[in-house]
Amino acid sequence: MHELKGVLPVLRNMKEFERLLNSDHEYIIFLEIRLAQLKQLVQVAKAANKKVILHVDLIQGLKTDAYGFEYLVREVKPDGVVSTRSNVISLAKKNKLLTIQRLFLLDSQALEHNIKLINQVKPDYIEILPGIIPSVIKEVFDKTGIPVIAGGLIRTKEDIQLAYDGGAKAISTSQPELWKI
Repeated sequence: MHELKGVLPVLRNMKEFERLLNSDHEYIIFLEIRLAQLKQLVQVAKAANKKVILHVDLIQGLKTDAYGFEYLVREVKPDGVVSTRSNVISLAKKNKLLTIQRLFLLDSQALEHNIKLINQVKPDYIEILPGIIPSVIKEVFDKTGIPVIAGGLIRTKEDIQLAYDGGAKAISTSQPELWKI
């Protein structure tokens, strides 16, 4: 299994792509991208020795059914995927990709419902949004045993430290000024 740790850069716009290609980061997470750009950008990233994780729910023009996923695996060849949907995580696991299940924690009921789903699907990692609640990061890890990535509303070095203090293994952020931490 790939080990994710430290700050994981999330590419939200293409202005930062070249900067990430020349960085020390092993992984790049593509957040929002058009299907027509995807294959070429992944090839360029891999040529720069980067591993690519795609947030498949946010690929514009891709339907994440079995056929769309087959295209991703055969043609685009990402190293991993992020999704809020359990069926997508299951497809990715069958194709031996790194899996990150993203959770939006709105309230206690959402937390309990998502923990049940996660314990069924067993992704490699769980990404919690917002990632600034250390006690919830710890609770999710304690109830699932799956490493947690903190994302969403991570704006400062202090936010990163709070997430680590809660037990996060990694931090995902689209804030370029935090990528070097």
